[in-house]
Amino acid sequence: MSASESTTALESEVRSYSRSWPTTFESAVGATVTADDGTTYLDFFAGAGALNYGHNDPRLKQAVIDHFLADRLVHSLDMFTTTRVDFLRTFKSLILEPRGLDYKVMFPGPAGTTATEAALKLARKLTGRTNIVHFTDSFHGMTVGALAVTGSAKKRGGAGVPLSNATVLPYDGYLGDGVDTLDYFERLLADASSGVDRPAGVIVESVQGEGGINVAGLDWLRRLSAICEREGIPLILDDVQMGCGRTGAFFSFEDAGIVPDIVVLSKSISGIGLPMALTLFKREHDVWAPAEHNGTFRGIGPAFASAAETLRLFWSDDTFERATRAKGELADERFRAIVDAYPEAGLSTRGRGLARGLVFPDGAQATAVTTKAFERGLIVETAGAFDEVVKLLPPLTVTDDELERGLAIIAEATAEVLAEAHA
Repeated sequence: MSASESTTALESEVRSYSRSWPTTFESAVGATVTADDGTTYLDFFAGAGALNYGHNDPRLKQAVIDHFLADRLVHSLDMFTTTRVDFLRTFKSLILEPRGLDYKVMFPGPAGTTATEAALKLARKLTGRTNIVHFTDSFHGMTVGALAVTGSAKKRGGAGVPLSNATVLPYDGYLGDGVDTLDYFERLLADASSGVDRPAGVIVESVQGEGGINVAGLDWLRRLSAICEREGIPLILDDVQMGCGRTGAFFSFEDAGIVPDIVVLSKSISGIGLPMALTLFKREHDVWAPAEHNGTFRGIGPAFASAAETLRLFWSDDTFERATRAKGELADERFRAIVDAYPEAGLSTRGRGLARGLVFPDGAQATAVTTKAFERGLIVETAGAFDEVVKLLPPLTVTDDELERGLAIIAEATAEVLAEAHA
């Protein structure tokens, strides 16, 4: 009996990823994960975006080890520590200042959903209003406030209570090509009889990861930002999965040239997979009273240590960003080749940077592709409302050879699934 089989009776049925990849993993380095039987897998899942810099980078690992060996504080709530100060100074000098961003930094807790809750609370506090606008196919977290602004019916259904004080609008492209969905938003705001309460905030993802790698156009994002600024509505940019370089630039909104009022970061901000989250907001929006929003796990020292070292290693210049964009273009080319090879299959592709999606007509085909890919040694997941998208999310540090190998596996799995469909 394997280790996983011996524990399934003990662990809750809420498990998900372990059902897709039925093995027990033991170790990992870079983009390679090794199971307890010695089988190796390429990881194109990257902790759902929490491992942008790969598994166990020795330099980041050493920063954490040194933190422990020096008896520095592991847990510090929001007290000042040398490690916390080092992270803040490094984040300011390498991320905020080069981009002309005058954000205050808040440590809201360990997770993206925690940071989202803080962002929603702040928007409501700033405006005195309650209603939050979000978009179709969005995902912002699993706590109740975040679920209220999440589109997924399956995830919303787990709340067990009414999810209120939120209005859903169509995301860019939701109504098809040639339709600017922000026309609807502007009309709602202009019409006193629209039935939509004036929003306390708007929350949006530049690229919807869980929603199926749906990409907002840069012009659409600029227009959304302009509407929010004109109407006095705080714009919240959820960069939990698409931040920290996933789309190329450190923030996914940089290419649009906008400055959101509030930004939510988590997943890869610690660099090595340790829990850590940030809520960033414009200086004038810092209206919090002391302890008005707090939590126990806001000061995890090893995460501060690895986060600061990550920024120094990867974000001191634009080398890493340029490499990510180049790899994203390679992935796009390979996915387009798959689409072109099967013109009758109804495939398509979309994405930005190293967040790419291969879209199938239905979830059964996409799931079959990820299953066959796993059998060939590749970990890759599905996304979208019906799991119809094979979601490419490798570590940004993946080598070109590893990327080519993983993409070839997806091509082989796709060919086999489509052949079986037409057999």
